[in-house]
Amino acid sequence: MLGLGIESTAHTFSCAVIEKKGNKGKILSDVRKIFRPADGEGIHPREASRHHIENSSSVLSECLDEANIKISDLDIVSYAAGPGLGPCLRVGAVVARSLASFYKIPIYPVNHALGHIELGKLLTGARNPLVLLVSGGHTMLLAFLNKQWRVFGETLDITLGQLLDQFGRSIGFASPCGKNIEELASKSSNYVTLPYSVKGNDVSFSGLLSATKSVAKTNQVDACYSLQETAFAMIAEAVERALSFTRKKELMIVGGVAANKRLSEMLQDVCKRHGSKFYVVPLKYAGDCGSQICWTGLLESKVKKGTLLKDTFVTQSWRLDSVKVDY
Repeated sequence: MLGLGIESTAHTFSCAVIEKKGNKGKILSDVRKIFRPADGEGIHPREASRHHIENSSSVLSECLDEANIKISDLDIVSYAAGPGLGPCLRVGAVVARSLASFYKIPIYPVNHALGHIELGKLLTGARNPLVLLVSGGHTMLLAFLNKQWRVFGETLDITLGQLLDQFGRSIGFASPCGKNIEELASKSSNYVTLPYSVKGNDVSFSGLLSATKSVAKTNQVDACYSLQETAFAMIAEAVERALSFTRKKELMIVGGVAANKRLSEMLQDVCKRHGSKFYVVPLKYAGDCGSQICWTGLLESKVKKGTLLKDTFVTQSWRLDSVKVDY
């Protein structure tokens, strides 16, 4: 079975083709074009959506060429229906609807966050993990029960990705800033005390952001190091508490911030204390990509025959814990 997935929730426009045989999937192609704002600036939804419009046809064409297939070979098309930036979501939805309508292909709206998890399970082999989803749009601890992902902890204000991006922009980087901050942090071991806020099993990053900006006025390298150590320790505390409560023997990290090596180091230590296996999505697929949408659509096709075009939608705020997982 061949599927096409279209991702356009934020700065990335991506198309991917996956071949599904039984419960296994093989990624045949995954092509991306990323909107890059100017240094010190964030993602403007209108500008990002314009970028997606301008690049959508070339990304789709390259994706099909790389997979060595034609559109008529596809069994389904799926697209990211949310959560995300409205103007960006609509670009992907329009491309998917156009293909589905013209070529009579079943269409599947996919929850972007669920896509991160399902692709992570496919690529890591995790079976029943506690999931840490950390990205620009999410900071959530989740476990699966009764056909739904249940939230065991989340951010009360900004996400971990937003924390890194907003701080990075304040010192002159362009979004996404995580890699730049990680590089600067690796050059220091001098910890500056910063606000540490864990409330129950939830975290709060806004106070940490403000305090780190002040530290950066005198030493940006120490600020980056201290920011990472504090934020990741907060996450690790919440993860350790959730592992104790759920008694899960697997922890899987997905989302763009999963690419951070220091975060993985801290969480590996947590897993060792609890006798749990540690999984992290491969670096290439940690960020937003068409593969996560394609694979989730293929999984949904096992129990659904697609969505009527008139019922396709985009939803900027579509919480993962509201999605029924029937497959």
